Amino acid sequence: LGMGAFLGVAQGSDQDPYMMIIRYNGGKKSEKPLAWVGKGVTFDTGGISIKPSRSMSEMKGDMGGAAAVLGALNAVKMIKPKQNILGIIPLVENMPSSKAQRPGDVVSAMNGKTIEIINTDAEGRLILADALCYAVKDGVKEIVDLATLTGACLVALGTEAIGLMGNDQLFIDRVKKIEDKTGERLWQLPLYDEFLDYLKSSTADIMNCAEGRYGGTSTAGKFLEQFV
Repeated sequence: LGMGAFLGVAQGSDQDPYMMIIRYNGGKKSEKPLAWVGKGVTFDTGGISIKPSRSMSEMKGDMGGAAAVLGALNAVKMIKPKQNILGIIPLVENMPSSKAQRPGDVVSAMNGKTIEIINTDAEGRLILADALCYAVKDGVKEIVDLATLTGACLVALGTEAIGLMGNDQLFIDRVKKIEDKTGERLWQLPLYDEFLDYLKSSTADIMNCAEGRYGGTSTAGKFLEQFV
């Protein structure tokens, strides 16, 4: 399928990568589905850009987005809503090895965009890029992308709120209304066009992360926007 970004993250592991696709067809055949995409890095060492050992033990939780999507689809199975839903869950392990991708490598995503790898620990957005491309190719009407993306979001909001970003304000406003029903606070973060300047590459269409520390969450969102 040309998912070079997804496969690039997976190549350092002995575990095979999987792109899990789950369809629920509860609506009319002519109705375009809503897509739920969940980041499924089953363990994240950081790859060649290895993480500090102090935080490594928590990285079995880097599949939180995938778990949330799978849990939501399980609820769909019980509730049986009258709409079509597409679940897309990219599953990989990010490991350092002699075959792992390196900083400086260039990979091509499913939509043909080339990506310079600056930091192999910015891997979640790479697997999500190809998952988003798949959703777009499938002809979905809207996409909700759930991910542990990024640690910078915790720096900004702590554990008190979820960072919310998107390119459709009406859809964002609809999603934000669930705060009242769930008790989950959602705080919208910006996707200014200037954040794309942080990701300029001299060897590819885009870098997988900014080289500086500023705007980490928004630059991650801006990166993902290039694949819808």
